[in-house]
Amino acid sequence: QGNLVESGGGSVQVGGSLRLSCTVSTNTYNCMGWFRQAPGKEREGVAAISTRGGSSYYADFVRGRFIISQDKTENAVYLQMNSLRPEDTAMYYCAAKWGAGCSTEAVFSDWGQGTMVTVSS
Repeated sequence: QGNLVESGGGSVQVGGSLRLSCTVSTNTYNCMGWFRQAPGKEREGVAAISTRGGSSYYADFVRGRFIISQDKTENAVYLQMNSLRPEDTAMYYCAAKWGAGCSTEAVFSDWGQGTMVTVSS
């Protein structure tokens, strides 16, 4: 089991950008993902990336605005968030899984502590 540590959250105005980072203590995961949970709402998948093939997957509500990427040399996964909206305000979590299947709907086994993103108008 690896240790996942997120960073990069903060406050930004509507239309702004933020880049979240997730460092992982192991490179054995097959899939990495970003999830978010807004106050009073259920957690939802945002984006995922296959660490082996590099294929990426996005929720419809962020496609075209967010980009997930990885740096294998740094054991890190990033979430570049552009054109931020107030509804993007949430705690963002990095997650990881082994085994087949990678998507925002997959079941992830390991989770970070989260980093808060606040978008104000």
